[in-house]
Amino acid sequence: MATSKLKKGDLVRVIAGKDKDREGKILSIDRKNNTAIVEGVNMITKHTKPSAANQQGGIITKEGPIDLSNVMYVVNGNVTRIGFSDKDGKKVRIAKKTGEVID
Repeated sequence: MATSKLKKGDLVRVIAGKDKDREGKILSIDRKNNTAIVEGVNMITKHTKPSAANQQGGIITKEGPIDLSNVMYVVNGNVTRIGFSDKDGKKVRIAKKTGEVID
């Protein structure tokens, strides 16, 4: 499988599913399963038992994984694809729509 062009900390917009058009920052990426945890997207409820870390227990809501094919990188409020280019001998990511260097 091809390497993912998205990284932790990137601002992305959901383009498919129940959370379509919602934006958030990538908190983590699972390259093996091709999924990402995006801040405030795909919220799930989880029932937890009381423990030392969580004295109360109960029902908590947290972000669930979303497939990487369902998110797109956001630059200047618009979604864009990501490409690679050489800049001063270094491989950098660029936004295909604007041509600007991402990192």
